[in-house]
Amino acid sequence: MTTRSRTGRAADGVTHVVVWLIALALLVACAQQPALPPQALPPALPIPGAAGTEVPPPSFPLAFYRDTARRGEPVFEVDPARSLVVVEVRRAGSLARLGHDHVVASHDLRGYVAPDAGRADLYVSLDRLTVDEPSLRAQAGLDTQPSAEDIAGTRRNMLEYVLHADRHPWALIAVMGYANSPDLGVAITLNGVTRRVPVHVAIASDAGAYDVTGAFAIDVTDFGIPPFSILGGALTVANRLDLRFEIHAQRIAGASAARR
Repeated sequence: MTTRSRTGRAADGVTHVVVWLIALALLVACAQQPALPPQALPPALPIPGAAGTEVPPPSFPLAFYRDTARRGEPVFEVDPARSLVVVEVRRAGSLARLGHDHVVASHDLRGYVAPDAGRADLYVSLDRLTVDEPSLRAQAGLDTQPSAEDIAGTRRNMLEYVLHADRHPWALIAVMGYANSPDLGVAITLNGVTRRVPVHVAIASDAGAYDVTGAFAIDVTDFGIPPFSILGGALTVANRLDLRFEIHAQRIAGASAARR
């Protein structure tokens, strides 16, 4: 009887230690950390008629859109306030039930569309991504809401350890030769790696506006990003990310503005 009682107490102690270690690991993964400092806003875009307030990434082909607008050809500028990119991030692993699914969003998509040239170039500043807005979680069908501490920790881990936003602060999107087709070959640059992804879209346009909606999926490992994980992979971020987007762009002034 004495031997069984001590064995039982020892087993209970081991169980408590295992549970404590799991809880500690989850706290470390989601612990609130200071967010990366936002980048200073550069001067206004040097393009005729542009309403933007910042200079694009160094590799952004701004000269092409400036020249196209000066020739009087249609160029549409993305309106960040009316555009949205949503990324659904799912949990995986044998202990997935202990984690959360997440919704990451950008309300700051910027760029240009030149439909006559069959070209569009867009970019997202990663340090302005949001995490787990309640309305977007509801739209994604997620029935839980992480705490503010969980959200802050998730955002920090995403920017620092997954996207490496200090070295690669933008996601770049380039489309060439689409000729208003609903099936696009989109070049996405993330984490310094560029991959082409097929994307099916719906396009609605007129003389003054250009709207594009669509959805697609990517594997983060295609961009040299190992899925974030803890506990030896027992709790991890799923490799496949689902994205959807709504892009609204308005035509900017052309040759007349360039002569001012």
